Amino acid sequence: MKKKHHVHNLIILDESGSMGSIKEVIIQGFNELVQTIQGIEKQFPEQEHFISFISFNGLGTKLLHFIDPVRKLSHIDDKSYTPEALTPLFDALGFSINKLNQSLQGQSDYSVLVTILTDGEENASKEFSGKDIKKLIEDLKQNRWTFTYIGTDHDVEKIASSLSINNTLVFEKNEADIKKMFFKEQSARVNYSLKIQSKSDIISNYFSAKEDEKKK
Repeated sequence: MKKKHHVHNLIILDESGSMGSIKEVIIQGFNELVQTIQGIEKQFPEQEHFISFISFNGLGTKLLHFIDPVRKLSHIDDKSYTPEALTPLFDALGFSINKLNQSLQGQSDYSVLVTILTDGEENASKEFSGKDIKKLIEDLKQNRWTFTYIGTDHDVEKIASSLSINNTLVFEKNEADIKKMFFKEQSARVNYSLKIQSKSDIISNYFSAKEDEKKK
């Protein structure tokens, strides 16, 4: 039996105190996102999807899932996601990306989609700087890693650009716009798997690629 192409979905979610006001909608959106990835795996049987899910705040980084088969994932709830404290974004990115990259050493025929979701700028990192993260991202983008930055309440485009991330999505902090954001993100994931299936060069424009498909 032909080996399946592995797709690693690395989701890095801000769990700082300011996320508390949208906690319930974020939980709902994440759980729907898991269902979407499970559906994508069924839609593309030549692909096998895994999720690594990390949340972070000033109290530490929580590794909720690591290279877990998407079909086995359970939902998060208000006990596993409890926003508080500050936003050590760079430390969370450095920890998460390096951990997954090290685990993939020696493997081939895989793709990685990194999704960062935050409502604030970096304000508490101690181990990694913005320059460290930019260099890491630039290196991995040459090796089938695609990065997306989703944010609100700060200059999303500026921060993403400073980290060499060109796929961005901005949302307003209200239920309707957050649901719209998750819908766009889910749709882009389907397009991402279509690109893998067609063996195109993955994927410089994660969100705009979906818009291009609409124009055809």
